Amino acid sequence: MADLSNALQTAVASIPECLAAGYIDLSSGMLLGIKSVDSQPTEVVELLAAATADLFQGTNVSMIESIFKKARGLKDDGHHYFQEMIINSDNLIHVFIRAKNQDQVACFVCRKSANLGMALTKARGAVPAIEAAL
Repeated sequence: MADLSNALQTAVASIPECLAAGYIDLSSGMLLGIKSVDSQPTEVVELLAAATADLFQGTNVSMIESIFKKARGLKDDGHHYFQEMIINSDNLIHVFIRAKNQDQVACFVCRKSANLGMALTKARGAVPAIEAAL
């Protein structure tokens, strides 16, 4: 897991105004790794994996994906329709990107003052190294 830790640290350093990066396995509900410039409250870290699973595979999200697939004439082959999510909170930008392994998601947290386009581009570029680290 040292490789994952290094890949997450590299991502934090390369993404504009990035404060934290994490990698979540949705099938097991485990937070596989996290790197942060500050210490984070234990409660937040413990909830990250569960909240990310709800975002990507919650009941309503799964239902919406199924409806979209059906409307477009696509078969329900387990591929997930939603690949990225961006959440803007009062002070932060949260970027969630599904990995090639559809059961894994990278999460990046940046200051709200970051250029969203640049943060998203750099986050997308960081995911392959994070995936390869496992």
